[in-house]
Amino acid sequence: MAVVVGEFIIADFSPLSALMLMIERFISLLSEGWVLKTLAFAIMVGSVMTLIERSGGVNGLVHELSVKRSLVKSKRGALMPSFIAGIIVFIESSITSLVAGAIGRPFCDRYGISRAKLAFVCDSTSAPVCSLIPLNGWGALLLGLIGGQITAGLIAGESATWLLQSIAFNFYAFMALLVTFIAIWYEIDIGPMRHAAITPPDIECEDAKGGIGLFLWPMVWMIGGVIAFMVITGNGNIFKGSGSTSIFYTLLITLGLMLVYYRLKNVLTISDFFDAAWSGARSMTPIALILLFAFAIGGVSSDMQVGQYLASFIGDYLPSEYLAGAIFVLAAIIAFATGTSWGTFSIMLPIAIPLAVGLDAPIALAMGAAISGGVFGDHCSPISDTTIISAMASGCSVQEHTKTQLPYALISAGFAFILFIIFGIVLT
Repeated sequence: MAVVVGEFIIADFSPLSALMLMIERFISLLSEGWVLKTLAFAIMVGSVMTLIERSGGVNGLVHELSVKRSLVKSKRGALMPSFIAGIIVFIESSITSLVAGAIGRPFCDRYGISRAKLAFVCDSTSAPVCSLIPLNGWGALLLGLIGGQITAGLIAGESATWLLQSIAFNFYAFMALLVTFIAIWYEIDIGPMRHAAITPPDIECEDAKGGIGLFLWPMVWMIGGVIAFMVITGNGNIFKGSGSTSIFYTLLITLGLMLVYYRLKNVLTISDFFDAAWSGARSMTPIALILLFAFAIGGVSSDMQVGQYLASFIGDYLPSEYLAGAIFVLAAIIAFATGTSWGTFSIMLPIAIPLAVGLDAPIALAMGAAISGGVFGDHCSPISDTTIISAMASGCSVQEHTKTQLPYALISAGFAFILFIIFGIVLT
């Protein structure tokens, strides 16, 4: 409905023109390589997860960490492996969510933790960590946007230096990680999270069926594959690699390696392997459709120039000490409405930097506010690919994930906004 209404407005309220625009938009989307690869990734993830489960890899992981090594013995411990994985796997936000979700699902079911809480942990570590440790596509985009402002003569210096300075002011990312850790450590459930559905535990997880290698090796192949393909697609420079291409080919190769490995281990017949792969892929079809419509809404918002319209509200009359706070809020609104942090960075950084220069405000603080706002809005948006993939990886609905994590995100954003105001006053 959002796509239909948006196209109707763009077409000057002509039903026929709106219909033609919508058809053209979806044809254009489905002709884009990165869109098709992302949709294929979503479907193949379902195959990987189902294969790991049916092979006994999930039971092997639980037995290894809970029984054999006694590392996971409580609700607190059940979510910590996902939190740690979310921080360590910073190469690509989709893979971060996938790995964290795969690790946490069996432990959450065993210790009576809702899948929504797991999705919150996956989502609250993936994008924030990727924006704090920019040795990935995020860093490449931000370096390019900052470099454009240097080329234009608005600021002087090196892109990498400015990026590192802005990371120190990425307050939302820091707050999101801190709030997530506190929510895990003290087992805090607030708002809708208290009423989130809990998946009954699988009693088979109590025995030693399967083996941890059946779970661990596919994870290693996925992480290693993304790193390798980021370097390959970037011609030796990981910063210039293609995230969508990397995760697509990584999943294809991972499925091939899993077929060989599971047959050597004799845990699945060829027939059982393809049956599980097809079942998992079929279960992810609705998620792929949600992603497709999310991309369409992003295109509609871009054509309507939503970001530029909102940015026009910031003018010369805004006191310089409050500029960072205003940029943070505006970037959050744009990211929430469009479902993309990267698109928000592309809109807001070229606006935030000239504003900071013109108002004699701290430039790095303004950059940090634009990045923080983009991450926050994307974090909360139900049409964000990161939100959708975190819900998918954790096994809960997008609607439940969105409403249950919102209170935590708002708390993190509240503290971040206060810090932007304080630092704006002090540094200005």
